Amino acid sequence: MKPKRTTLPLPALPTLPALPATAASVALLLSVTACGGDASAGGNGSTVTVTVGYQSRTINTVTAGTLLRSLGYFEKQLNSLGDGVTYKVDWQDYATGAPITAQMTAGKIDIGSMGDFPLLINAARGKQLGKPTRLVSVTGYNLRGGLNTIVVAPGSSLASLKDLKGKKVSTSVGSAADGTLVRALQRAGLDPAEDIEKLNQQPAVGASALDSGSADALSQFVAWPGLLAQQGKAKALYDGARLNLPTFHGVTAAEGFAKERPAVLEAFLKAQTQATDYLDAHPVAAAEKVAKATGLPAETVYLYNGAQGIATFDPAIRPQLVAALKKDVSILRDAKLTGDVDVDAFVDDQYVKKALGPAGYAERLASAPPEPAGEVWPKGARKTLAFSSPTALLRHVAGHREEVRAAYVPDTTGTLWFADRAVWVADGGDLLPFVTPETAQAYIAGHGGARVVPYAEALERAS
Repeated sequence: MKPKRTTLPLPALPTLPALPATAASVALLLSVTACGGDASAGGNGSTVTVTVGYQSRTINTVTAGTLLRSLGYFEKQLNSLGDGVTYKVDWQDYATGAPITAQMTAGKIDIGSMGDFPLLINAARGKQLGKPTRLVSVTGYNLRGGLNTIVVAPGSSLASLKDLKGKKVSTSVGSAADGTLVRALQRAGLDPAEDIEKLNQQPAVGASALDSGSADALSQFVAWPGLLAQQGKAKALYDGARLNLPTFHGVTAAEGFAKERPAVLEAFLKAQTQATDYLDAHPVAAAEKVAKATGLPAETVYLYNGAQGIATFDPAIRPQLVAALKKDVSILRDAKLTGDVDVDAFVDDQYVKKALGPAGYAERLASAPPEPAGEVWPKGARKTLAFSSPTALLRHVAGHREEVRAAYVPDTTGTLWFADRAVWVADGGDLLPFVTPETAQAYIAGHGGARVVPYAEALERAS
């Protein structure tokens, strides 16, 4: 189950506190406050407010946030409970997972969604402060790690990870994008603590730093790399899928809330499943809804959340994702952001199993992401066109240039990317796309006669 070159203005995101790096920062983290009720408190006996923290522009959480909210499925599920209670949903939008964790540990948020590394911090902070949380479902995931990307300025001479030695790299410390940066540098033989100058910045700040030249590279999560690439403000240097380690976003719930109001949590997870099914059945419409709510270009949203997108959406908590979460603990521990985290105690799939039913849950666990394929989104169309080969896609684009809204191609590892931002290699009669120059050069090194060609030449060769 699934599971044209356009310059658009960069949407501004709110600047939020940096993720706390030490236990001494917990007090500062908790000082963040929010309005909204607490479902576990029972409201006034007849009205209960459920507070949901989400990240509208972290678009691999949309089935538990932006898209779910726009569809109204959660409210409908609550209204159907028939328990004599009037429910109100307070949706609170944040740019990262850190403030959601702060609000959860302060008893101000009942349900939140965030990426895998922030989920671990959520688990650690919850236990530390006596407000335990539980991972109750998954939103978007990529089994190879393709949700995180390191990008550089369009005119940068940097062409590989090793070129980052001595450079300034912006990331959000404690995020999955930071984890990708650390692991990628280590594999390249670089020390993340010594060989680069790491700038701990919120995504919007990092994007501005890259644009101004005060940062040489940016490692970030969705949708920032794709957005900057589409706008012509960045090019990919490293695709997180090269790590071949799963990365995902998920839903965390306050343990007290889950135990006191399990029917409400189950209603949320049923609604999340409905939103997932809607996204799978109507990927273009879903992308348009998310774009309208966030100000992000729909073409960027579709890159990640489309039919062949980088993310697969499924609420089931897959064993591969839990195993990856356990491997992530050491990265956060080494950065002194957490101590050890009991992942098995944090993961609690009983609620999503009940919401989906035994057969439905088993069916989702047995499903696999779709096979990568190229797509063209014609202007004005509600559906995309799929292509079995990059050359076939290029041939179509070349013959319909004024009619194409966006074109996407999977590189040799399967990561989808904008066709006009990919690195194209001509190898005999074949035209092959790559997300990064480094992977393109690695292919050329093993294939005599192959060479990089500009996108315009690739189109000409295909036509």
